[in-house]
Amino acid sequence: MSQLTSLYVYKVVGQASPGVDTADLVEQLGLDPEGPIDPARMVSSAAYYDFFAALVDRDPNGLVLPLRIGAAMRSDEYGAFGLAWKSAPTLRGSFARSERYGHVLGAAETYSLERTADGVFFNLEKAGDGRIGMRLSNEASLSAVVTISREVSTGAFAPLAVHFKHAPRGDLSVYEAHFGCPVQFESGRDALLVSDASLDAPNRLGDETIVGFFDRHLEQQLASLTQERHLEFRVRRVVATVLSEGVPTLSSIASELAMSARTLQRRLSEQGHSFQTVVDRARQDLALRLLAETDYSLAEVAFLTGFAEQSGFTRAFKRWAGQTPRSYRLGARTPPAR
Repeated sequence: MSQLTSLYVYKVVGQASPGVDTADLVEQLGLDPEGPIDPARMVSSAAYYDFFAALVDRDPNGLVLPLRIGAAMRSDEYGAFGLAWKSAPTLRGSFARSERYGHVLGAAETYSLERTADGVFFNLEKAGDGRIGMRLSNEASLSAVVTISREVSTGAFAPLAVHFKHAPRGDLSVYEAHFGCPVQFESGRDALLVSDASLDAPNRLGDETIVGFFDRHLEQQLASLTQERHLEFRVRRVVATVLSEGVPTLSSIASELAMSARTLQRRLSEQGHSFQTVVDRARQDLALRLLAETDYSLAEVAFLTGFAEQSGFTRAFKRWAGQTPRSYRLGARTPPAR
């Protein structure tokens, strides 16, 4: 059975018009109307869609409610997904990370990028039978993507167009005023069409913590190393800055270092390293520092070090450190005995 994060439930009721009763609908989902809000807690997608449809039916401003819900979202509210989104250097990186991390918001929805002659489609796919609540949810989701894109980007973000599979529920001008672009219904996809210029604009909320770790801890070591030894640390530093997009390829890191993949592989081999061992060391170093020096959750540390699942990160960390990430964090923060 597909599920979605319960965060959406609370965001929906939070945007209901004054005087609209929502408590009974929330309780029917097995949730406390007063919270607390935990993005990791899931609800059945089918039940959520029915809840959404029932609330829109009650709300006198039901046409704009899904759009208003999306406009109320902020990246920090998405937990690890939001961190992955805002820590990317550009929106292209943010959108790419959503392909990898979208499942943390629930197995019912997936995102993908698709290049076309006119730009790039950011596609949303949700598991379900197309019921009215699902269509409402899609409107809210794409509204949220536009909202957090505007939140993180230094550019004046606006999609080239918005596409929905379903027919409009009311005045088309309401949708176009909200999104700031043409909106096409019954188009065969739920998606944003985005320009390359928008995708390549720098993000203003890029998380500098990761780079800071390596600036602070590795630069001192680099100064005392020979140029050849220097290479391993340069590779580790570049790897660390892109891990939250997934484990990088040899060719992508070589490009960042202005050399061919073959040259990078040869030079690392001459120093007794393989690219994979250097990547592994970068992940290990970053994980140790994030656990010891930040308050990121274990799931967030897993994502920032290139793991799609916390369970995979835990297994790797036990191999690196001989203990669980939680145990290591507790030990790193326990003052030494006097």
